[in-house]
Amino acid sequence: MLLIIGHVPTATKGREAFQEIDYHQMFGAVAKGVFEPESSAQVADVTARALALATSGRPGPAIIVMPKDITEGDAGDCDIPGPIPRAVGAPAPQAVEAAARLIDQAKHPMVIAGEMVTNEGAQSALARFAEASGCAVSSAYRRQDALPNTHPAYAGHLEINRVAWQEQAFKDADLIIAVGARMDGITSLEFALVRPDQAFIHIFPEPDVLTRLKPTQAFVADSGPALTALADAVSKPTEARLKWRDAIHANYMSFVKPGEVTVKGPVDMAECVVEAQRQLAEDAVILTDSGTFARWVHRYYVFGPGRTQAGPMCGAMGYAVPGALGAVAARPNKQVIAFVGDGGFQMTGQELMTAVAQDLPIKVVVADNQAWGSILVSQQRRYGEEGVYGTRLAAPDFAALARAYGMPAWRVDATDQFSSAFAEALAHDGPALIHLVLDDRDISPFAAEQAV
Repeated sequence: MLLIIGHVPTATKGREAFQEIDYHQMFGAVAKGVFEPESSAQVADVTARALALATSGRPGPAIIVMPKDITEGDAGDCDIPGPIPRAVGAPAPQAVEAAARLIDQAKHPMVIAGEMVTNEGAQSALARFAEASGCAVSSAYRRQDALPNTHPAYAGHLEINRVAWQEQAFKDADLIIAVGARMDGITSLEFALVRPDQAFIHIFPEPDVLTRLKPTQAFVADSGPALTALADAVSKPTEARLKWRDAIHANYMSFVKPGEVTVKGPVDMAECVVEAQRQLAEDAVILTDSGTFARWVHRYYVFGPGRTQAGPMCGAMGYAVPGALGAVAARPNKQVIAFVGDGGFQMTGQELMTAVAQDLPIKVVVADNQAWGSILVSQQRRYGEEGVYGTRLAAPDFAALARAYGMPAWRVDATDQFSSAFAEALAHDGPALIHLVLDDRDISPFAAEQAV
């Protein structure tokens, strides 16, 4: 992402000019770089440098600060640089050879597929490697589209909550291969997932990420070239390895079927998620906001092609609705569905006005459990119901609010109402909203996160 920010005139900087902020300090810790041209003639070159940085290695945001006098100045007869192609990181042959030996020696190798697999469009390379090696493939947090979830190698999503069959799979694993995954705190169980007795291969395009978990073998490389090279280098998997992998996948396929979790309220979100998938095209883009409600989608939606899932890996709330606007702009011919909690919607839901004004056909499902879910459950478990404070919300009528913005909306108070409401929302050629009224006792499809 490239963010261009207007700034006060150069001569007034540092004197608390009207609307002045030090953008270098404000964005320095969260952006890949903050640039500020010193003259109008430098703008083109600075922009090219910022774009190259934003797209290189692990993609990220770059900031260009534009003082008013430089924005309005004469750039002169300067050269306009062309785009700089992103450099592709190829793996070192010796690293491929060493990693292939580790894979061949392992009995139960497990892959963690992360953000760079989808960023690079390397899903087919991952599938080819999985088939050549017989490895089981789990997806990093909110990266469930790294491999089609029906693929026999797929071993489930590394959600905040882990279940017994996932824990057993990682207990059995004698080799972990993190490919394109920065091994964030959720994915890595706060950096404790890889045990000292497990071999660890880490593939990532930026070397600083590779120093965090002390890999047995590190690749400073892109996911696609590394996976392709490894697929060519490994030996045919043993029958025992394939049997182990297939058993994990069978556990996953049972896990995504509704019915295991008994809901207390009249709306079963598991059934709603499965019904939504039944009506959607395989390549629909699914966005989930931060919040415990999203775990229903993570568990029961079976992802297919790459670039069909988006969500904030850092846990920032308010992502889904504005994120959906970006998704539909990038993929105008795809269905775009934003699942958002009542709390997250109240942070950025006003972006519905943009969807209406620009006729952007996003579909928004507000999962309204009238609570800050995970905090509510934590309070109940630690202090009892009498210790609940500030975590139950007074939610508005979200369907009425959507209609006030100028879009059709449906309220769903029971599971059997969802199918027709969702079908009508999909059939509408503009933006639409469904207000899904949930019970705050059904916070999550995991026992550890259910209200008491």
